[in-house]
Amino acid sequence: MKIEHIAMYVNDLEAAKEFFVKYFEASSNDGYHNKTTEFRSYFLTFSDGSRLEIMSRPQMDDSIKTPARTGYIHIAFSVGSKDNVDALTARLQEDGYETISGPRTTGDGYYESCVAGIEGNLIEITV
Repeated sequence: MKIEHIAMYVNDLEAAKEFFVKYFEASSNDGYHNKTTEFRSYFLTFSDGSRLEIMSRPQMDDSIKTPARTGYIHIAFSVGSKDNVDALTARLQEDGYETISGPRTTGDGYYESCVAGIEGNLIEITV
């Protein structure tokens, strides 16, 4: 068994797509648009075949995203090495994204950073 994909609603669908293409080398499908409901989505595929569906629609609830809450908290991307974690974290910082933690080695031995990415959604970058 495997997770087929993860989905997330975003306010700015095009900006979210470009974020994952630019920083995480995702490739995107052509998108989907339901003209009746105004629902729109893209499937983003990453180099290992994992997929993220980003979606948008009118009148969504956009609650404050606190780090300690129930539900899905972050998406983690493995970038292959400590140097890659450092480089991508620095690149995101330079482009104005807030680093929440790291880069650091955690108590359970992971080398990682956590960045508030597109629309404040947490992105973990790890080896």
